[in-house]
Amino acid sequence: MSGTQKTIMILGAGTMQIPALGTAKKKGWRVIAMDGNPRAPGVGIADIFEPVDLRDRETLLERARFYQETSGLDGIFTAGTDFSVSVAFIAENLGLPGIPLAVAQNATDKARMRELFALRGVPGPAFISCRRGDLDRLPAFPGSFPAVVKPVDNMGARGVQMVQDPSGLKAACEKALAFSRSGSVIVEEFINGPEFSVDALVWQGRIHAFGIADRHIHFPPFFVELGHTFPSRARKKVLADVEEVFRQGIEALGIDNGAAKGDIFHTGGGAVVGEIAARLSGGYMSGWTCPYACGVDITGAAMNIALGLAPGDLSPRRAWTSAERAFISIPGTAAGIGGLDRALGVPGVQDVFTRAEAGSPLKFPENNVEKCGNVISALPERAGAVAAAQKAASLILVRLEAGNRETRAFLFGNRPWPPPAFAVPESLARRIEELPPWLSPGSGQSLSLGAFRVAALDCGEARGLKDWNHRSLGASLAALAAALKKRDPPAWAHSLVPGRVFWQALVRGGLQGALWVLDTLEQEKTAENVCKRIKEWDARD
Repeated sequence: MSGTQKTIMILGAGTMQIPALGTAKKKGWRVIAMDGNPRAPGVGIADIFEPVDLRDRETLLERARFYQETSGLDGIFTAGTDFSVSVAFIAENLGLPGIPLAVAQNATDKARMRELFALRGVPGPAFISCRRGDLDRLPAFPGSFPAVVKPVDNMGARGVQMVQDPSGLKAACEKALAFSRSGSVIVEEFINGPEFSVDALVWQGRIHAFGIADRHIHFPPFFVELGHTFPSRARKKVLADVEEVFRQGIEALGIDNGAAKGDIFHTGGGAVVGEIAARLSGGYMSGWTCPYACGVDITGAAMNIALGLAPGDLSPRRAWTSAERAFISIPGTAAGIGGLDRALGVPGVQDVFTRAEAGSPLKFPENNVEKCGNVISALPERAGAVAAAQKAASLILVRLEAGNRETRAFLFGNRPWPPPAFAVPESLARRIEELPPWLSPGSGQSLSLGAFRVAALDCGEARGLKDWNHRSLGASLAALAAALKKRDPPAWAHSLVPGRVFWQALVRGGLQGALWVLDTLEQEKTAENVCKRIKEWDARD
């Protein structure tokens, strides 16, 4: 090994750390990676990997000290994790470049962050913090409702929930506490306005912001990001407000050398800080959409700073748009996933990431780690980039195991949340309701879907509607026909045609729901058993 070769320790070897691992190798550095998952996807990129829980700071410090003393260690780094405190703890103890531990703690604990912002005059919502012992007598909330409850020390919107009035606070706090390592939660006023993500590097006190992305948040009372688009299309005045408040927050936290990631809102009256972390963003922004759009290797620049080096040239090389879109699932168990190659073949699509595989338990997401995967596009024009990402997401199908009880409960359990896949007009909803659960083949018009026929229905007034995976009703029906075309008709197909239950499942659960209904009915051997199954679903328990 050359005496001038740099060595960096990277906390995390997951998907979000792959850009850092790969960039460090391209720089010719020796890479040591730590992750609690010995099968993390980035393990093979590192020169040295050790399976260490990233919450175990003492063991991380011991291993870092070993490498520093035996072969040299020049810096410690993470991106897209909530372990910036572990990074600062190691750096401070070993005299490596980095922010002070107290600064990292202030940028991780949301209660400490809010207190510091209030003290320094950084715009933010009214808030209180509490621990488990406070739940039976919560402190008086100084703000107005609705409010947002969140754990003070987690990321990815885990345990984050909106509550409309004081009656919902205790239950929401209990849920948030399950995601808090320190056993604390924060209650803050809901900030009504668009949300933006911003990454920045700080070198010798100078802040370099790298553009602002629009975040696309869905499914209240939860906060699930179904994608982001970089750069934002907001007005220049809004973007200037967002960047200024982000800078104020960075300075208030004391981040003077390193990275910062901000979630900033704009209320119309001004920008308000949601959160600021002392690291680069996750969610595919710092490692993918930002460099795709502006041509700057922000991850490489951040790692330079982590080794005490100048970040290098940070000027944009191009002005493209990069769009990230998630694809999600209704509850159940994955039988398989298809369409990945077709999605990757969409012009402009750069990457397709999946977290679901056959056998994976799936749920409708309440946070940002419960999604099935993501697609990323990049093109010179915004409209093309957005359309490409949405098209790719619509081509991916996570097929569900037939007969699953959780899927049945979601489709036919008459639950108020989450919203249906398609918000169909009342006229169409009424016609679906008026359909019989099933029909005899000769009693009305039917629609051919490969090996199956279902009751035909005019959906003209729903033209243009799309589900959470960017599929229209027409596209969903076409995808159903394609998925079923190589199958032989079941024995009962000449005796009955699915009616209301099919259309209810399509509206409620999209392509997945309708396909699950037909896959489940196909398992039945007789028309009598099919009728029995449909009656169970149609009972609306």
